[in-house]
Amino acid sequence: MNNPGKPARWRVWILLAVVLLAGAALAGWWDARRWEPDRARFPVQGAWLDAHDGAVEWPSLKAHGADFVYLTASEGAGRRDETFTAGLDAARKAGLQVGAVHVYDLCAPADAQAGSFVIVVPRDDALLPPAVMLDLDSRSCPQPPGEAAMQSELTTFLNQIEKHTERPAILMISRTFEARYHLAARLDRNLWVAGDFLEPTYAGRPWVMWTATTRLRVAGVAGPLRWVAVHR
Repeated sequence: MNNPGKPARWRVWILLAVVLLAGAALAGWWDARRWEPDRARFPVQGAWLDAHDGAVEWPSLKAHGADFVYLTASEGAGRRDETFTAGLDAARKAGLQVGAVHVYDLCAPADAQAGSFVIVVPRDDALLPPAVMLDLDSRSCPQPPGEAAMQSELTTFLNQIEKHTERPAILMISRTFEARYHLAARLDRNLWVAGDFLEPTYAGRPWVMWTATTRLRVAGVAGPLRWVAVHR
C-alpha cells in the first residue's frame, strides 16, 4: 500500500539539506572576508593597492594591522598610475612602509616599460624593493613570446629599474606564468607568490611574499583587499 506522506517527508529533508548547505556557504563566504594569515607565523603583513581600489583611509588600514603597502605605479609601456605619488605620501604619513609595483606586459618593449616606471617612482632609499607583476594576459599579449625572448626582455627591464631604485626587484609570479616559463629557477630574485588561503608551492623554491587572500574586507577600503604576508 502506498504511503502518501513519504514523498512529502523526502521533500522536507531535501529542502532542509539545501538550507543547511546554503547556510554553510554563507558562513564560509563571511569567514573568507575576515581571514588573514596567522600573525604568529607571519608577523609582518600588508596590502597591495592600485587606483581601482578607490579612496583609502590610510590610518584605518594602519590600525587594522598593515605594516606596509605596495602601490601599483605603472602597467606596460604607457599606463601610469596618477594616484601613486599621493598614495605614497598619504601612506607614509599614516606610518606605513611603501613599495612600488609594475605590471609587466610580455608584448611591450622592455625599455618603454622601464621608462614608465622610472617616471612615476622616485629615487628614494626609504622605498621597499620594487615588485614586478608577471602574469599571462590574453588581452594585452595574445601571443606571448618564447622563453628566451621573454627572459632577455625581462632582464633588460630589471636592469633598468634596479639601477633606478638601487635594489633588486621582487618577482611577483602567477601560477600560470610560472607553469609556462619556469622563471623561478632561471632568475635569482626574491619571489612573491599568490594563492587564496593556502601557502603556494608552485614556485618550487622558497618565497618571501605571499598574496594570501584577495577577499579581505577592511574598514577604510571600499572593496575586497589583496592582503600580503611576508615570510621571514
